[in-house]
Amino acid sequence: MIPEWFDLSLFPNPDDTIELSDQDWEKRLSHSEFHVQRAEGTDRPFDNEYYATETEGVYLCRGCSNPLFSSIAKFSSSSGWPSFYAPLSPDHIGVKKDHRLLMERTEVHCVRCGGHLGHVFDDGPKPTGLRYCMNSSSLRFIDEEDHKKIAEGRENELEFRLNR
Repeated sequence: MIPEWFDLSLFPNPDDTIELSDQDWEKRLSHSEFHVQRAEGTDRPFDNEYYATETEGVYLCRGCSNPLFSSIAKFSSSSGWPSFYAPLSPDHIGVKKDHRLLMERTEVHCVRCGGHLGHVFDDGPKPTGLRYCMNSSSLRFIDEEDHKKIAEGRENELEFRLNR
């Protein structure tokens, strides 16, 4: 489920975990990104950056650039958030039980930095039957052109800072 042009070796290893203070995260992330990734907030449905994106590419963790999801596994769930039926690799995400809304849900987080990504539900399409309902504020999308810049050491040409 990885685009053929994507080179995983250019990105951080998920086993290379990072821990930063809240002050350091506040410097690295915007206010809304911090609210979602570090305070486990939620983007507004239908009013977020990637829910309708159909371009081929890979979604990285906005906090640490860990590759998380591929556009190949993205589908329209009509939920208002970007949804995927599988992660790029199960080794790149973690899950835990969430009881904050007086019901049990399964929260998804980045294994490298611990950033909150969203939740996974069992009402997705085949082949997995899962719906990884993610927050755009937790993701960074790169297409083949952005990937080429990273591969050629031209990260300074990106419209964002690649967090490592």
